[in-house]
Amino acid sequence: MLEILSLPSGPLSTNAYLLADPASGEAAVIDPAWDGAGLADAAAGSGWTLLQAWYTHAHFDHFAGAAGLAEALGRQDLPVALHFADLQLWQSGGGGRGLGYDPPPGPTPSIDLAVTRELRLGGFTFQVRHTPGHTPGSCIFHCAAAGVLFSGDLIFQAGVGRTDLPGGDWDALVASILREVFSLPEGTRILPGHGPETRVGLEMRTNPWVRA
Repeated sequence: MLEILSLPSGPLSTNAYLLADPASGEAAVIDPAWDGAGLADAAAGSGWTLLQAWYTHAHFDHFAGAAGLAEALGRQDLPVALHFADLQLWQSGGGGRGLGYDPPPGPTPSIDLAVTRELRLGGFTFQVRHTPGHTPGSCIFHCAAAGVLFSGDLIFQAGVGRTDLPGGDWDALVASILREVFSLPEGTRILPGHGPETRVGLEMRTNPWVRA
């Protein structure tokens, strides 16, 4: 069974997710928000070897802990996955500078999710689904074997991602949800970038912003 730890942190209470294959001990982090050293400690405390970082998109609150994580692991070459449509956003600080936040960027993204459509963690495979709308390069990660979807800032419990920031597009966001989320089995767990988890079927029926 895929093991998942949710670790919200930072001023926007961004959810970082540690996930691991217990059979191999291999782990990855999705959106290393703020407390990178804490993420490294949590992985080590669980007996996991943290090998990769996957970004759902390049807003600052989703990678602010990457530099601290790489330092704690002694891995400045830590592989980082990002859709390169968001690479310029990452290079410019992820939109944080205008809000007074300028975290160190951490390792340079080296895995382009425009090209890499599957990510592997031990015996688990994650499908990369490109979901523009919140940002041009936003992606979500679906593990069918575990029945779980990591949705970043695309969709939340009874909510959806903002589209009023540079690169946002409301029509694209809605189309991404309909195509890439509501096409999944209704029992699929949704683990979002902010707030509590939900399920595909519940959002299909009750999300006030978009309906199947």
